[in-house]
Amino acid sequence: MIATNNNEIKLYYSSETSIGKQTYAYVVSSEKKVLGVDISKTKVPGSHWVEIADGLNIEIQKLINMEHPDFIKQYGDKCIDLDQHDWLRILEKHPETLAFPVVIMEGKFIAIHSPSDFAKYLNPDTTKQ
Repeated sequence: MIATNNNEIKLYYSSETSIGKQTYAYVVSSEKKVLGVDISKTKVPGSHWVEIADGLNIEIQKLINMEHPDFIKQYGDKCIDLDQHDWLRILEKHPETLAFPVVIMEGKFIAIHSPSDFAKYLNPDTTKQ
């Protein structure tokens, strides 16, 4: 289980993507403590991916960018049918295919599709002046 703290923001992201780097910059601009989990450097257990998908109310495969060149190289560009264990294995072996960064804040799981998406979750009193 992913530990959460109301005074801490957890960010699952890849520093190898522009959206990951930009989202990290937005998140660290908040007053809260930030725990950034750079999935390009830290192996994330399958149980965390399951919890993240559940928290976002999506299926595991929705965490994967199936248009990523590494995904296409490995699995082709046709629709593939895999079970949950196989999708988890893709995230573990090819973390660069993560479709978007994920923020966990105050018990909420937030998919970040654009770096500025995070800004709307900051209260005016939680940003640095």
